[in-house]
Amino acid sequence: MRRTVYTCLVCLFALASTAQIELWTEAQLSVSDGTTPLWLNANKYGLSSLDKTNGYARIGAFRPLETDSARRWGWSAGADVAVAGGYTSTLIVQQAYAELRWLKGLLTVGSKEQPLQLKDQQLSSGSQSLGINAHPVPSVRLELPEYWDIPGLNHWLGLKGHIAYGITTDTRWQKDFTAQRSNYTENVRLHTKAGYLRIGQPQRPLTVELGVEMGCQYGGTSHIFDHGNEQVIENEGGLKGAWHALIPGGEEVLEREIEYKNTSGNHVGSYVMRVNYDQPSWGVSVYADHVFDDQSQMFFYSNNSYGQNGKSWTEKGDKYLVFDLKDMMLGLEVRVKGCPWLEKFVAEYLYTKYQSGPIYHDHSEHLLDHICGIDDYYNHYIFVAWQHWGQVMGNPLYRSPLYNDTGDIIIVDNRFTAWHLAATGAPLKGLRYRLMCTFQHGLGTYRKPFSNPRNNVSILAEAAYSFPSISEPLKGVTVKGALGFDRGPLLGNNTGFQLTVAKTLNL
Repeated sequence: MRRTVYTCLVCLFALASTAQIELWTEAQLSVSDGTTPLWLNANKYGLSSLDKTNGYARIGAFRPLETDSARRWGWSAGADVAVAGGYTSTLIVQQAYAELRWLKGLLTVGSKEQPLQLKDQQLSSGSQSLGINAHPVPSVRLELPEYWDIPGLNHWLGLKGHIAYGITTDTRWQKDFTAQRSNYTENVRLHTKAGYLRIGQPQRPLTVELGVEMGCQYGGTSHIFDHGNEQVIENEGGLKGAWHALIPGGEEVLEREIEYKNTSGNHVGSYVMRVNYDQPSWGVSVYADHVFDDQSQMFFYSNNSYGQNGKSWTEKGDKYLVFDLKDMMLGLEVRVKGCPWLEKFVAEYLYTKYQSGPIYHDHSEHLLDHICGIDDYYNHYIFVAWQHWGQVMGNPLYRSPLYNDTGDIIIVDNRFTAWHLAATGAPLKGLRYRLMCTFQHGLGTYRKPFSNPRNNVSILAEAAYSFPSISEPLKGVTVKGALGFDRGPLLGNNTGFQLTVAKTLNL
């Protein structure tokens, strides 16, 4: 860690010594009665803490890719380091990356905060699969970051997307959090991919965006505990593991000698859609995000016809079990142009209770029905959970393992409904506000349901003031204050205040 931080500091000074560099510093202090409230903690790329008192000082240097916008090729780089108190680490390398662009294509190497797709970065509760709630994973990422218009179609169709491979950095945290007495996995590899299609000319009022986002944890060494007995598993890695992460296939190491096999790795994904309608004075978008982690919610069916007698019970027939489309986020975004006191409003509804039903049964010689339910979103019996450094890598309304006081890296509440409302505006010059309110009704999980449903309300009230550019030495300074509240047994009764001071300097 020290060598990595030293390298990043060298990069900071090297970047700062070149032209067209953006220097950025930030300091933050959070004080709470209870744990840090949800919206003072979530969707901050993992740079957050649940401790009653926590804070950090952060410095970054970036060469923007837009510097070379007039060229066919371009490059960018960034280094972002924080010194923190009350966090899982004292020295945090938040970002350290280099990028190379050729025409529309972009290659990124390192850790970089990647934005949400098809949702508002500041107001949405977050994406179901590829969110902004956890620390960035050091990766090699190839992408089309902006829509590329397919030639010959008069700009009616555009494509963008990415593919990435990386390795997680939270092995030490997992060992400390579990005290090596409950399940954890070292050196997990992470693969993500996404593709999006835009239908409609960008200058026209109506456009439709469709896409799929997928991720897979694979490789590494898993430590599985059963009544105090530890089993160590070397998961499928290397080129074979990377291929099965890209194209789901293979089998888990633990399942090679049994009849029923799952594909290698922990796969998650979402189907996403957004419909946009824009007018000169207003705009509205509706969007959806359907989560899946196996065939039952990815394709909405499974084979349910096996043989006719004991001799052919493993042979597939022509009957299928069809699953409902229920689990998803539905969102509405309203944009009001020329109305500074309310510039944007977002409303979201999340439903995750179905998960293909409460029954999982592999067919047998005596009972041929095959039912693939209990999807158990974000949890996995080998790779433990869809998380990094204790924060879920998707939507933070799935309660992150960091909240657990049992030392278990699991998602204890993945069956819930939730309403999320948010708004932002700039009623005065230099002053901007953000309001968020979320109500959640949690049921736990199918395997471990809560004895009683747990409700929760989380509220954020935030105001930020940016000093005028003519004010020296306050030019580029932004001061932000935020109040957060949680009420209910799901997260506890928490009240917190967060103060952030940031300064940007362009060289």
